[in-house]
Amino acid sequence: MEIKQYKYFKRDISWLSFNYRVLMEAKNESLPIYERIKFLAIYSSNLEEFYKVRVSGYHSSILKSIKRDESIEEALKTLIEINDIVTEQEREYNNIFYKDILCELKKKNIILYQGEEIEPFHKTFVEQYFNEEVFPFLQPMIIQKGGIHSFIQDNSIYLVISLTRKLEKKGTVRSSSDLTFALMKIPDHQIERFVELPSHMGKHYIIFIDDIIKANLSSIFPGYEIKHCHSMKISRDADFSLENEDQSDIAEKILSKVRKRKIGAITRFQYDKNMPDYFLEFLRDAYEIEEEELLKGGKYLNLADLMKLPNPVGQALMQKLPSPLRVNDFEQNNSILSVLRKRDVLLHFPYQSFDYLIRFLMQAAFDPKVLEIKVTQYRVAENSAVINSLISAAKNGKKVTVFVELKARFDEENNYLTAALMQQAGVKVIYSLPGLKVHAKVAYVRKRSNNPEDPIKGYAYLGTGNFNEKTAKIYSDKGLLTSNKKIIREIDEVFHVLAGKEHTQPFRHILVAQFNMVPQINTMIEREIMHVQSGRRGRIILKMNSLQDIGMIDALYRASEAGVEIDLIIRGICCLIPNQPYSSNIKITRIVDSYLEHSRVWYFYNNGEENIYLTSADWMERNLHRRIEVAFPIYTEKIKREIIDILNIQLSDNTSAVWLNENLENIPKRNNNKPVRAQQAVYDYLKEATNME
Repeated sequence: MEIKQYKYFKRDISWLSFNYRVLMEAKNESLPIYERIKFLAIYSSNLEEFYKVRVSGYHSSILKSIKRDESIEEALKTLIEINDIVTEQEREYNNIFYKDILCELKKKNIILYQGEEIEPFHKTFVEQYFNEEVFPFLQPMIIQKGGIHSFIQDNSIYLVISLTRKLEKKGTVRSSSDLTFALMKIPDHQIERFVELPSHMGKHYIIFIDDIIKANLSSIFPGYEIKHCHSMKISRDADFSLENEDQSDIAEKILSKVRKRKIGAITRFQYDKNMPDYFLEFLRDAYEIEEEELLKGGKYLNLADLMKLPNPVGQALMQKLPSPLRVNDFEQNNSILSVLRKRDVLLHFPYQSFDYLIRFLMQAAFDPKVLEIKVTQYRVAENSAVINSLISAAKNGKKVTVFVELKARFDEENNYLTAALMQQAGVKVIYSLPGLKVHAKVAYVRKRSNNPEDPIKGYAYLGTGNFNEKTAKIYSDKGLLTSNKKIIREIDEVFHVLAGKEHTQPFRHILVAQFNMVPQINTMIEREIMHVQSGRRGRIILKMNSLQDIGMIDALYRASEAGVEIDLIIRGICCLIPNQPYSSNIKITRIVDSYLEHSRVWYFYNNGEENIYLTSADWMERNLHRRIEVAFPIYTEKIKREIIDILNIQLSDNTSAVWLNENLENIPKRNNNKPVRAQQAVYDYLKEATNME
């Protein structure tokens, strides 16, 4: 039997293609200028996390001979490829920032200083601001090669300065050894990165705190001449593993790892590309920076801070987002639980308000007939209304259990603190096992019923995104509220499994990773193949954030070869290569717009008996094989049609969508059809549906 030689994109190279798609929005002249600036900030923030988490693995492979899926040689090759791509993207980033964004701001009478001489009408203000607000927080340090020098903090901007003592006698000749090097952290935690200066002749002025410090270097280093001053920053390894640890004191172990994150190994040394060679070599030597850790940057680093760029003009320069829609079912009846006794309700965030989920939990907290509430917690907002509802429920005598995922990267500390608050209020907190993440987004409510034949009624919420009211305003997600007994029974079983109890009841409706998810996905794909082989239509639509699992990709390749029509809507990582002989029936759409496309939807045509699942799971190896994920079926025909209509809207997007081609290029999806911007069209669709009811 011939073995197919399928090919795949490298995961991290694919991710860089996604981040470049984010950068493309910064070039989009149809967007308001501050929306474009927002995408510059998102690009930078994404890249910082990428170097902290993903690139750290390559360094580990190279430096410590840690085995990955690829050899040390291949890891080094991939790392070089990553840095080459990022260098090229950063070059384009700077072109966008300096040539497009700054010029456009000037047209709006907003001037962002770029290191030039401070205007006379600002000098007094800048000097005073420096003396009163900045100088007290500065801690310049002399760098001594081979000696003890200060630790460079992760993700902070530093100014590095070369200087010489002022000559006392004219005609004295200096040698290169006369140079002194100093390091000074920009006090980003104490002072905002940008300072608004007094307006002048109808123009608004903004300055980087970097430039305020640079303009006053002579007062920081009296007796010295400043030769050069440039920016630098370091990214450190933020990844850690607890795969082989036992569960005892798991919270403390994770917190210990989180604290060590700040002193992790260097994964990126970013510096101003205008830094002289002698200066760079000195720093490399002093801080033991390897060649593969070097990455050129612009004059200003950490441009994720652009998210906080002051807007002295106001809303006219920003993207105006529509107000969340109300849901008729819940507006006509204040009791959400009573509505759910009659019908399922699907919520679409952020097009519809997240308040309904808060209301669901809060009503359960105060309903005297509610006996128990169970929730999974992956990422929640600070000062979370969801957590407050659960605390209220516990104080009202309900049995409340929360399964807390402490290993939600960069949210570990917040999850630990919220868990402690809940425990103080009487909530039972169960931490997930070290080698297993709980990524499912589910809640379960048990309530006494007035029906003696059915004394206990169950209600559930199943979502594609987190219980987080803040991200629900900017992430596009879906959540199902239901009292369907078949679903409820199996969600109850999921919580039994999470509590460490024996799995006794098979899952026949929901799909749960570690149990029946992968086999059932394969069954549904094979079924579409069989339909095509029998002369019928085969059709699959998959919307998710990431597609990386090789087994799943191979299944899609086989389906494509059989003639199944496959549309993939993949926002981020996609390791499947389109436009190959074995993928000729697969099209990949990527949508990047005002909201982060986050919902996961699986559609299988099934000879007209359409199967639809919503889920928390991407098709990543980690999601399908090392996490607890839940996919849940949609049984209500009205909701099915709604989901299918929205999928078709997204596939028809010819404004903010791109095709992903075989070279990982983002090809704008343009045609002669009526312009469709999916996110706006989905909002209009839901608004019309609401008005019709």
